Amino acid sequence: MTSEDKIRSAFENKTWQEIKVTDSWQIFKIMAEFVDGFEKLAKIGPCVSIFGSARTKQDSKYYKMAVEVGRLLTERGYGVITGGGPGIMEAGNKGAYEAGGKSVGLNIELPFEQFHNRYIDRDKILEFDYFFIRKVMFMKYSQGYIGLPGGFGTMDELFEALTLIQTGKIAKFPIVLIGKEYWGGLIDWIKNTMLEVEHNINPDDLNLFRMVDTAEEAAEHIFRFYDKYVLKPNF
Repeated sequence: MTSEDKIRSAFENKTWQEIKVTDSWQIFKIMAEFVDGFEKLAKIGPCVSIFGSARTKQDSKYYKMAVEVGRLLTERGYGVITGGGPGIMEAGNKGAYEAGGKSVGLNIELPFEQFHNRYIDRDKILEFDYFFIRKVMFMKYSQGYIGLPGGFGTMDELFEALTLIQTGKIAKFPIVLIGKEYWGGLIDWIKNTMLEVEHNINPDDLNLFRMVDTAEEAAEHIFRFYDKYVLKPNF
């Protein structure tokens, strides 16, 4: 019986629909997602999250880079966590799966898109209704973050990680952005406007991430960061 099933039975005097739509009862649905996520992910071990667009096609150079970086990571003992969907997420899972490593998918239920890809280990597919719970799982159970080109969701995940490290809410870990052509304009704006004109960040904040052009460079940055540590979970 899952945590959600247990909560359902505990409140059988109300329908599950009532619990979901009422603010005060919704907390139990939220709690169930947290409990299920913690129970499953705590058993997996050290992982690196790969972010990027669900719309990226298989013939894209970025799709191929994501496959390669997933393979390189698993060959060094890391599992791979993605958002579980198509595009870059599928590619990251594919690289891990084909290399025989741990392949995790944190899938989000959306009205017209997002189905989990076939390269996730069957026992490592997690389904979420809430984006904020899903992001907690990414942040808590990853040793590093690799961002490939993506949209608003990718930016959300990237800046969530940067903010939590900047403010000391989580320990520092490596963040790598693959694709200077894609990320360069954003990084220039951060340097020229956010830092130099408006002084909204400190110069040291630019050291929270690294921008590279290849899967090999991205994986190597993760490896170098942990060379001085024994590889272990961060939870």
